[in-house]
Amino acid sequence: MEYYVKVSFLLNFCFIDILECDYRNGKWVPNNHRPLYSGPRCKRWLSESWNCRLTQRTDFAYEKFRWHPEGCGMPAFQTAQFLRRMQDKTIAYVGDSLGRQMFQSMMCMLAASGKHDSDVEDVGSKYEMAQTHRAKRPTRPVGSAYRFRSTNTTVLYYWSSTLCDLEPLRRSNPSAGYAMHLDRPPSFLKKNLHRLHVLVLNTGHHWNRGKLKANKWEMYASGPPNNNREIAGMWKAKNFTIHGVMKWLDAQLPRYPHLKVFYRSLSPRHFFNGEWNTGGTCDNKDPLAKGTRVFQNHSEDADGEGAVKGTRIKLLDITALSRLRDEGHISKYSIRATPGVQDCLHWCLPGVPDTWNEILAAQL
Repeated sequence: MEYYVKVSFLLNFCFIDILECDYRNGKWVPNNHRPLYSGPRCKRWLSESWNCRLTQRTDFAYEKFRWHPEGCGMPAFQTAQFLRRMQDKTIAYVGDSLGRQMFQSMMCMLAASGKHDSDVEDVGSKYEMAQTHRAKRPTRPVGSAYRFRSTNTTVLYYWSSTLCDLEPLRRSNPSAGYAMHLDRPPSFLKKNLHRLHVLVLNTGHHWNRGKLKANKWEMYASGPPNNNREIAGMWKAKNFTIHGVMKWLDAQLPRYPHLKVFYRSLSPRHFFNGEWNTGGTCDNKDPLAKGTRVFQNHSEDADGEGAVKGTRIKLLDITALSRLRDEGHISKYSIRATPGVQDCLHWCLPGVPDTWNEILAAQL
């Protein structure tokens, strides 16, 4: 009996250790099996401007690194195995353009080999999605949704850069502007939550006055325009929103026990010697110039960590590990070789967002 108890305790301990692997800590290591897919072969899913193999860029060392968690293993991503695990399930990415990068990364990881191209069907119409991101004022939600017929696995993206509900101020004239309801989650979630099995949310970089002005967004709370000074500032308004969305989702989870929700922490910007509009650059080509390792007991995205604390929502913490990869951004490279503003926010694909998806798959 004593022997059984000891073995049982050991097995339970190991099981708990696996469940509690802290993927935020670890190191970047060179890996001969990277990248996970070919950018040029992923044209169907990957935006041209993020497909850095199609630009004038000639260094691709940034593609060759894999994240190795501290004290625990991260299984290699295997397309067929992942699709089997996700059979009859829907994975949804809801957030800004960096959420869209994660979505496109996942589509490339699943289908860029070409083996599944004929297996994939566009199901955006089932979610009433507009299929173009170029429309200035689409009448339907902007996003994409694809289903792998063989396993009935759907992967979708819905654009919601602030994770709060947007409503035209005048439905007859959407160009008049939008009410940005800080205390209401996107209507897409309310309408489709029951259809989802994995939900990955993110927000962050659109919370600035310039974006609000350019998009004609006006902050509203509890119905009318916001007059609460406590949440009038950008940082406070963002925190109010993400805390509210996480609290709302946590309250929904008992009704949808099949649903797993992740909040993806902030993807770091790497503008040096200025901002995006004042000559900021990120043209370093030397991988891991600022170190290879992360070891800490908290997230660099304290706001995101605080928003999920005390809920059943998991933090997909990618901030610190991504901060070490400033050479992986779009930088000065483009398709048409035209000089201009450097993109030190978005990432080359294949690249760092593939690791975010690997960590997501491991946590699933």
